[in-house]
Amino acid sequence: MKQYESVVKVMKENGGYATLGFLNQNVLKIKGCEWKTKTPFASIRRIVQDERFFFKIRPGLWALRTYKDRLQPEILPDESQPKAQQEEFSHAYYQGLLVELGNLRKCKTFVPKQDKNKLYLDKKLAEITTISDIYRFSYDHIVRMAQTVDVIWFNERDMPTNLFEIEHSTDIYNSLRKFVELQDFYTHFCIVADKVREREFQTKLFLQAYKPISKRVTFWSYDNVAELHSKTSELISIESKLTF
Repeated sequence: MKQYESVVKVMKENGGYATLGFLNQNVLKIKGCEWKTKTPFASIRRIVQDERFFFKIRPGLWALRTYKDRLQPEILPDESQPKAQQEEFSHAYYQGLLVELGNLRKCKTFVPKQDKNKLYLDKKLAEITTISDIYRFSYDHIVRMAQTVDVIWFNERDMPTNLFEIEHSTDIYNSLRKFVELQDFYTHFCIVADKVREREFQTKLFLQAYKPISKRVTFWSYDNVAELHSKTSELISIESKLTF
């Protein structure tokens, strides 16, 4: 079996599409295909860019050309769909990447109750998060506010370590206000958005009201999230073959 055929096989078995992270964890398991290279993950990245067989849906997500007309709208949004619905699918996709990334890093992952039934590819977000109810890590009014954050990673002591707000088109101010309320906790704050919004983020972050958290909030573009998701899956795949 040729290398590109093993990528095709994994995608077909997954419904005709896959994240690069999913490919990294599964393609090398296909029997009958030899990867005589020291950089198999680079080879996978190269293979999915072959436009004869594959096409890119969004950062980190690829599909087979032969399946283009068969993919569900939550995977390949149709331009005829309402803009709000397209944005919801996009929002849930990046929530899903962040949840999977947290899971790979052995964190406990949470999304708000109103998002649990939203679809990340072919799964509900509730199916991939590891906790359904937020931990009561502080006063009730703090926890109520925290449980509206798009994605939270908790550590082994059930304390929040990373909070992510995904800003596709909504106001970044609202997310920064949430982070200000949580400034007394040893947490990392992150705004996730399209690269074009980074300057807007920087401008708003350095207003006086957000000075207490200005050095604790980072900006991740959608491409950053997709790359970190795929690179982390590479590392996990490598570690699975080693004995510590």
